[in-house]
Amino acid sequence: MPRPAALSSLAALLTGPDGRPVPVERVVLTAAQRSMLCPCDGASPMVFVPDPDVLAALVRGATAGVVVTAEAGLAGDDGAGPPPGGAVALVARTDVGEGHRRVLEAFAAGTAAVQHTVDVLRAEAAVIDALNSVGRRLTAQLDLDRVVQDATDAATTAVGAAFGAFFYNLVDQFGESYTLYTLSGAPREAFERFPMPRNTAVFAPTFDGEGTVRSPDITVDPRFGRNAPYHGMPEGHLPVRSYLAVPVISPTSGEVLGGFFFGHPEPGRFTDRHEYLAEGIAGYSAIALDNSRLFERERNLARELSRSMLPEAPPVAGLEIVTRYLPAATGSKIGGDWFDVIPLPGDATAFVIGDVVGHGVTAATVMGQARTAVRCYAVLGLPPSRVLHQTSAVLSAFTASTFVTCFYAVHSADGTLRYANAGHLPALLRHVDGTLTEFGEALGQPLGVGASFPERTIRFGIGDELLLYTDGLVESRTRDLTVGMGWLRSAVAALPRPVTAELCDGLVAELTGGAHDDDVALIHVRNTGRGVA
Repeated sequence: MPRPAALSSLAALLTGPDGRPVPVERVVLTAAQRSMLCPCDGASPMVFVPDPDVLAALVRGATAGVVVTAEAGLAGDDGAGPPPGGAVALVARTDVGEGHRRVLEAFAAGTAAVQHTVDVLRAEAAVIDALNSVGRRLTAQLDLDRVVQDATDAATTAVGAAFGAFFYNLVDQFGESYTLYTLSGAPREAFERFPMPRNTAVFAPTFDGEGTVRSPDITVDPRFGRNAPYHGMPEGHLPVRSYLAVPVISPTSGEVLGGFFFGHPEPGRFTDRHEYLAEGIAGYSAIALDNSRLFERERNLARELSRSMLPEAPPVAGLEIVTRYLPAATGSKIGGDWFDVIPLPGDATAFVIGDVVGHGVTAATVMGQARTAVRCYAVLGLPPSRVLHQTSAVLSAFTASTFVTCFYAVHSADGTLRYANAGHLPALLRHVDGTLTEFGEALGQPLGVGASFPERTIRFGIGDELLLYTDGLVESRTRDLTVGMGWLRSAVAALPRPVTAELCDGLVAELTGGAHDDDVALIHVRNTGRGVA
């Protein structure tokens, strides 16, 4: 769009009745003053001649002027221009002619079509920016409930609907499909007593993925009211005249994931632009839903794989055993934590705690290999150092670019605990007198890396308690491991006796705040001495 080169060029337009230049003063106007001069809802021209009476009320003694808004992008010789959202008034305080008015009117007339095009392009750019903003927000999320609610809220606001709903399909663990929905602009109670929408003539195009349906008045649409039992909207339904519905279709599989439905009690409220916005948000929602469903699928697979490999701790005479495995409450992937309790010949019992470095299905698979190897070598009666050595050799042969930490301890009927540690966190022993011993730290490298695992012995007498755990209990993105270990020692020292399953749950909750971003596994063992010869 053509425009004057600078503010000084516009100032030269203010001349006296004789055509000679007059003194011109530059006055900076605020956004509020600009709106008083040109109350046109933000659509004011970039350069315009204000009403002289209104200008005189704002600038004492002003007889005429030219106003330049910030959108013009013009600056004076000193480089200064209008402030953001405001304007600059070029003001004369003496009699002036009509030359400046005639020049700017001719300029406005000649550029009106260009200005209209610029305004349209700006409006379209704003729509695209809004869609991109919504898209970035939706596709950055993996939590399904949050995705669908954010999508419903964003779409309902964008199209100016009185209320909106998003009906979407899920598949349960048995392969059965079911439908859920979110609402925006209306309380959930407004729809709780109504059944789910069926594939009627009105709803079918959306649920079948045929395309967008927009009606200025759905109550006079020939498809409306043709299906029993309601023949229209059920009694008590929120009033709907303007209707807009958009299917949400997976870009990868072509599957109809659900549909957006928008309503307004007044007719003719939805336009081509609203339809465009709704379809854009539906597209981003489909990508977000695909991402969320794939994430949940992998997460559930890894979780179930991990759970299927974890044993139930068998009862052992003379020992009270509590085990726990909690998948990550936050974060994106399941880890490879595991525990095991293995009865051995001669009234001995092996306790194993381990953690595969990495996450996801791969980590869960390696965990299964590590647990199986440890268990096989344990039941052969090998000492702790040999169990870890053999397991490390197996893992280094069958897995690539990964390693596993593992603490392996064997309790014998004579009250001793023989142990070896492959890069795992130290164990804790709370003695019957309440004192704590931390043991087993830095004895060997992780499995798959190390080959030598020194073996040690510690007394595990009647009334003593053993705690083995993984790093998810003591470390997080917001807490250093050293700090977490200190908290663990304090929390264990304060535990009442006897330590029950509920107290172990409380210990986990206290140390993680219920928001652990890694798996947590632990074994707590109390030597009661009952049944021991």
